[in-house]
Amino acid sequence: MNEMFDKVKDILMDEMQVAEDLITPEAELVNDLGVNSLELADLILLCEEKFDIEINDDDIHKFITVGDVVNYLNQVTGN
Repeated sequence: MNEMFDKVKDILMDEMQVAEDLITPEAELVNDLGVNSLELADLILLCEEKFDIEINDDDIHKFITVGDVVNYLNQVTGN
């Protein structure tokens, strides 16, 4: 995918202990990776800190797959 995918993948592996081979752009955060609502909130905070952005609460419900998160971050960071 791109550099942003690698950064999100690193966050999922390092901070949330998700197995590397499970992380694909199509992988669903909840159904495939087992991310719960608290972990999703952590992921949002980690992304906000890492990329110096603010993620609108209304946008969080759009984060179904890893690719959704990557696409959103690419849009708000201008990549």
